Amino acid sequence: MGVWAFSGGATFGQVPFERDQFQTAQGPLEITFIGHGTLMFSWNDRVIHIDPVGQYADYSKLPKADLILITHEHGDHLDPKAIEQILKPTTSIVLNPNSAAKLGKGKAIKNGESIEVLGMSIRAVPAYNTTAGRDRYHPRGRDNGYVLQFPGLSVY
Repeated sequence: MGVWAFSGGATFGQVPFERDQFQTAQGPLEITFIGHGTLMFSWNDRVIHIDPVGQYADYSKLPKADLILITHEHGDHLDPKAIEQILKPTTSIVLNPNSAAKLGKGKAIKNGESIEVLGMSIRAVPAYNTTAGRDRYHPRGRDNGYVLQFPGLSVY
């Protein structure tokens, strides 16, 4: 299931963000679109940040993360300052190997690998450019997309 349509809004003390809600077998999943590739999921009192970048939000005003997912090491997807603002002692970070090397922490997983976090399965899938001449920016096999398996709902 692709999640691309958003409705409603949430502000968190800043410009309103688009958001949408989906039902899982264990309660609603709220997805907030922050900007570019940056999302925030809220589910069962847990917060998941995907590619948090300070260019798109003031992370000091957003909820702290239980889980952070990083797709790749480019600055519009990996922002150490934004990550520091949403970390708590128990935050898990899952990222591709290049991002782990750059950040210096977290659990690196490669395309095709899976990990269990917060009671859900997270599978890294290939994310790459298919446009001619742009594959050098996002080559096949380096960057991750993530499939999160919530009870009764899969989200990419």
